[in-house]
Amino acid sequence: MANNRTNREQESREKNPTRYVYKPPSSLPDPAPDPDYEFHWVAIAIAGQSNHTNVSQRFRDHWVPCKAEDYPELQIEANKDGNVEIGGLLLCKKPKEMAEARRDYFEKKAQQQMESVDNSFMKNSNPNMPLFAERKSTTTKGRGFGDGNS
Repeated sequence: MANNRTNREQESREKNPTRYVYKPPSSLPDPAPDPDYEFHWVAIAIAGQSNHTNVSQRFRDHWVPCKAEDYPELQIEANKDGNVEIGGLLLCKKPKEMAEARRDYFEKKAQQQMESVDNSFMKNSNPNMPLFAERKSTTTKGRGFGDGNS
């Protein structure tokens, strides 16, 4: 009976080459990508209280509510105004060129603020003892602490 056995090295099992990676489901559905628009969820209510200030600010920033009939893939019933709303969040869209212009504006503003902070800091610097030369950080291993040789 032992003579009918095959070596374990000769046996093979079907192995699944790709491993499934779990990704939790999104609480908010994504509309089908549109090359002309960017999408954003705007908070219209927080803890059951209307957030009129936020909504007004977003609308002034050119975000437009999305109609549920335009996005049937979301499978969501429209609110009383016909818009896509889930749990106090309203799906809005904005033309891509406007969104990119806004992004560029705030990136430039952030860069100007960093340069202003650097200039303010460096004006107190003495050439004999500079405060710092460039924005760079390094990490090194110390000796004596934690390696058992102290």
